[in-house]
Parts: sequence; structure tokens; C-alpha cells
Amino acid sequence: MDNGLSRKRVLVTGGSRGIGRAITLAFARDGAHVVACHREPSEEAAGLTRELKELSDRNRVVQADLTTSAGAQRLAGATQETLGGLDVLVNNVGVDGMVPFDRLGEDEWRRVMEHNVTTAYLVTHASLGLLTDGASIVNVGASVALRGRPGGVHYTASKAALIGLTRGLCKDLGSRGIRVNLVAPGLTETEPDAGLPPQLVERMVGMTALGRLCQPDDVAGAVLFLAGENSRYVTGTTLTVDGGV
Repeated sequence: MDNGLSRKRVLVTGGSRGIGRAITLAFARDGAHVVACHREPSEEAAGLTRELKELSDRNRVVQADLTTSAGAQRLAGATQETLGGLDVLVNNVGVDGMVPFDRLGEDEWRRVMEHNVTTAYLVTHASLGLLTDGASIVNVGASVALRGRPGGVHYTASKAALIGLTRGLCKDLGSRGIRVNLVAPGLTETEPDAGLPPQLVERMVGMTALGRLCQPDDVAGAVLFLAGENSRYVTGTTLTVDGGV
């Protein structure tokens, strides 16, 4: 299925590893021009830079701390310089957290909220002037937001907040034809959750209708669908990608 993404200008945050890397490369292979962002220097970021350059000279990888307004503005400036504007924004930055609620302190609560919710606000706000009329914003959440998870109250709350952000933002930006949607993956291989004990992973797999863990490319396919022309009348929705849990 052609999503009509060739030559579209795309920004992906948290693009150097796991789901973000799969999304970034999927857009680039579809012919889009992509800016990806990462926080710390790493082999993954260096490798992504090489892969993107092989696909197009217009692709770029930028380092920025998106938990700060200055970092979000720096990324927006680099995107303006590289692409001149934006047709697609993918808010993918996120961290996990596993702490029983009775031991959940303020620092850990703020860390997860800042990475999983505040970054999406800061980057979207900084990018508003770059987004063309008719653009698409895709937020990457988690299906746990719809079910809850023991030992992960703050993580669940942060991903649920992204659903609210998506629903509210689609109303604010709809007059410009800008669509805002969210992809909610289940337990995904190569992501932090995949480091859970094997018996727990086996139990999670057994809960899925499809009998396997989600792969990063499964999520990338859903993101590209919501970003492209085939979903042109879809906005404010949460697309669950969890294999039928």
C-alpha cells in the first residue's frame, strides 16, 4: 500500500533505537526526507546517520535534550534548516519505569512524565510554525495506558496523558487540516520491556491473539499509515498495535 509519503518532510524524535529507529528508516525507505533526534552520542545514533545518508543527502540526525524548551527549539531550528518545513511529526521519545507505588518518589514520577509527556508538548509547540496545513502528527504511546500495569503507575499515567493530548490537540489543529493520532504498541521486542523475565514474556505472548511479541516494524507500519494519505479522514484516534491482547 502506497501511503503517499515520497518527498514528505518528516521529524522523528527518539529515532536512534528500537521503535524510533524502525519508524525513521521506514519513512526514509518510502522516499521521505527525515530528521531524527537522539539525546546522547551512541553507536546506534552513528549507525543511523550512516544508513540515512545512504538513502538521501537530505536526511539528518540531530542531538538534543527534548525535556527542555531550549532543546526542542534547537531541534525545530535544525529541522527548519534541513527541511524548510514539516509534513509529518512523530513524537516517539519515551522512557519506562517499574516502581511499586508505595516506593514511587517525586524524582522518578517527574522523570517519566518529562520524557513521555512534556517532550511531546515541547516539540509539538516548537514545531507549530513548521507544520504545513494538512500535516500529520503521530504520537507513540503504549497499550498499557488502556489497561494499567502493576508497578508502573507513573508509566501508565504518562501514556494515558498522551491519549488526552492527542484528543485535545486534534481539536485545536483541525481547522488547519492537521491530523493528530496515537499508536499504542504492546510489549515490543528490542524495547526496554523485552528485558523482562522469560516466564513473564511467555505469559504476555500467550495473552496475544497472534502468539508473538510486537516488532518495531509492526509499529512503524501503523505510524506510516496514520501519517499518510490512506488515513486522511482519521484524527484523534488511538490505534492499538498489541497483537490482540
